[in-house]
Amino acid sequence: MSPPTTTLPSGDELPLVGIGTWNIDGDTVRESVRAGLDAGYGHIDTAEGYRNEREIGDVLSEYDRDDIFLTSKVLPKNLDYESVIAACEASLERLGTEYLDLYLVHWPNPAISLRETLDAMATLHDEGMVRNIGVSNFDAYQLSCARHIADVPIAVNQVEYHPWNTQDALLEYCRGTETVIEAAAPFGRTEVFADETVQDIAAAYDRSPAQIVLKWAVENEIVVLPKSTSPEHVRSNLDLFDWTLDEDDRDRLDAIDHHQPVYDLPTRDWTDDTYGIAE
Repeated sequence: MSPPTTTLPSGDELPLVGIGTWNIDGDTVRESVRAGLDAGYGHIDTAEGYRNEREIGDVLSEYDRDDIFLTSKVLPKNLDYESVIAACEASLERLGTEYLDLYLVHWPNPAISLRETLDAMATLHDEGMVRNIGVSNFDAYQLSCARHIADVPIAVNQVEYHPWNTQDALLEYCRGTETVIEAAAPFGRTEVFADETVQDIAAAYDRSPAQIVLKWAVENEIVVLPKSTSPEHVRSNLDLFDWTLDEDDRDRLDAIDHHQPVYDLPTRDWTDDTYGIAE
């Protein structure tokens, strides 16, 4: 069953469930993406920083490109104007495609002008290399600034979102500005599977903890990007749309927020290969 979609400002339809590919490479990512496309996902999320675009491109060549919503992201070290253009061109070459459905700023970089970054994104959009633009890991303050200066609508903000870290204030701002929230790490890197509430509800519905967490998110109108190295789990993560959670169970899941991120932490190594900021 193909997942339902949400409509972006451009009119493009973004499937509510995508294939997450962070930290998967080689034949493993090929098998995961192929299993997802065969199961009906139609939505792949990658990034230049994931270092798996070429493998994903191998799989894309086996399918009708127009049936797939494809996202990639530009690293924060590449956010000056010319580097954004070059990074996108390199991603397109590795992926074997002429366009991206969505191109995201992977992380904000305070050392590079956001206006310069978004001007480059607008150029990519105008030249047809990118159909929609967005950001990732932006807080409400950063997103407000981006929306103020962007010539092309900021369609998406991809952030850490799961039952232990719901970011309610950011979610409220995004909904008020019609910015789609995508959930990176929707399982909290699997940590939320151990939560007693998640386990109790999974047992009651005869579903996996992963399915419960994903169902809760999509019923909250969040686009989810689960990743798995198991084709069986990839398929089961899409089995969400012929059943519903009771309101009481949704409320129970809403109540377990620990305000506890698993990756979007305040510490950064500014000199690493992600940011590349010299002292």
